[in-house]
Amino acid sequence: MKVEEVAQLLAAAGKTVTVAEACTCGLLGYILGSVPGSSRYFPGGVIAYTGGLKQKVLGVSDELYDTKGSVSAEMAVAMAQGAQRLTGCDYALSTTGVTGPAGGMPGVPIGTFYIGLVGPDGLETAERIHADADERDGNKRQAAQAAIDLLGRHLA
Repeated sequence: MKVEEVAQLLAAAGKTVTVAEACTCGLLGYILGSVPGSSRYFPGGVIAYTGGLKQKVLGVSDELYDTKGSVSAEMAVAMAQGAQRLTGCDYALSTTGVTGPAGGMPGVPIGTFYIGLVGPDGLETAERIHADADERDGNKRQAAQAAIDLLGRHLA
């Protein structure tokens, strides 16, 4: 789904969205903010790439980090929950994954991402996707688009 369509759905419903990004390093927020008038639905978000920021800023527990790891469905949901708590937005999206060209591990190869979404009425979900770009930037772009698509499906 195009970001402009998601923007129209958010604005028409009077809803807001925030982001918690690890692997996409602000790209998702950039895309959401690229639509004219985006301040009506997107106040900003958090980039928690490394350095314990998932725990310090987003409130992810050390236990979750230690047991499920930084690339997991549980981490994606916890990151989104933290961003929603911080901002009070209706929806929160998160991205966490392995962009490459190094860093893959057994069960979590390069291109593996989890996209999290939390929202009204107890909505808490995460999707695992596999980006197949030949380079880091392409993988980030696929992950960001997957997040926009996930939100779009829940708004439509």
